[in-house]
Amino acid sequence: MKLSRLTVMVTILSLLAAGIAFAGKDLDAVKKKGFIQAGVNGNVFGFGMPDNKGVWKGLDVDTARAVAVAIFGDASKVKFTPLTAQQRFTALQSGEIDLLTRNATRTLSRETKLGLNFVTVNYYDGQGFMVPKKLGVKSAKDLSGATICVLPGTTTEQNAADFFRTNKMDWTPVVIESTSELAQTFFAGRCDVLTSDASQLAGTRAIAPNPKDYVVLPEIISKEPLAPAVRHGDDQWRDIVDFAVLAMINAEEMGITSQNVDKMLKSKDPMVQRFLGVIEGNGKALGLDEKWAYNIIKQVGNYGEIFERNVGVNTTLGIERGLNALWTNGGLMYSPPFK
Repeated sequence: MKLSRLTVMVTILSLLAAGIAFAGKDLDAVKKKGFIQAGVNGNVFGFGMPDNKGVWKGLDVDTARAVAVAIFGDASKVKFTPLTAQQRFTALQSGEIDLLTRNATRTLSRETKLGLNFVTVNYYDGQGFMVPKKLGVKSAKDLSGATICVLPGTTTEQNAADFFRTNKMDWTPVVIESTSELAQTFFAGRCDVLTSDASQLAGTRAIAPNPKDYVVLPEIISKEPLAPAVRHGDDQWRDIVDFAVLAMINAEEMGITSQNVDKMLKSKDPMVQRFLGVIEGNGKALGLDEKWAYNIIKQVGNYGEIFERNVGVNTTLGIERGLNALWTNGGLMYSPPFK
């Protein structure tokens, strides 16, 4: 029996209204192989880098693990591919990786020309400059004539050019492709200045032979909203990645941690019940197990927990929350309702 086009459309709309999620090609591929292939930096301490035992650690690494938990219920169901700044977007476009969690700035051209979908920001950053303390430089406006180490094909390179042009200052870029080589070149004294996102400068300084020999200048010259990214074409995959990040932010706002999440299952607050899957609905809407958010917090932690253990004030990096604090504490971290 043939169905009219109108009948088919009504059926589809009815299914959508009932909250039935349709798996897309990227999500299907991830489920079929049983793990997520995530692109990460590989050389930024605190964000994405293996330790001396080969265990991947960092804020971006934990973000990828949260997505794995949402889909598989298991934080170990993710493999990491270290990528340079030039490789990262091509690797995502080509399907070499499923998810990019590698300090990538969301921009208009990357969303459109490159065919990427960025999700909720997992770290608000800005570009700065680091110099050897012995130079005695106190401000970025004292850097006229300096040689500056920079990664190619990044917003960093363009921002530096704009900054020096705007301030009528000369500079000589020393272009180095990989983050590790960039740090080595700077520490070897082949350039006067290293410019990058302030978070990356903190990570680079942390692995310096003597971190106290280097200082990050006070100026922040750009906005760098760093966010995970996926390819265009699979809305359900994009939604899952997005809400995995948001779940960690929302949990912190609700006071739910990896330590108290089991106790919070008994909460009488309907918002907590919906978030943790006690009241069903959110899981079905995303095509996930109803306990997906509970599992993320239990296995990975809320946003405050992953921030503090990877880059916070009690780590080698010693980064204050700043813009990455909850909106209730003067920051920009804000989650829509989970309902």
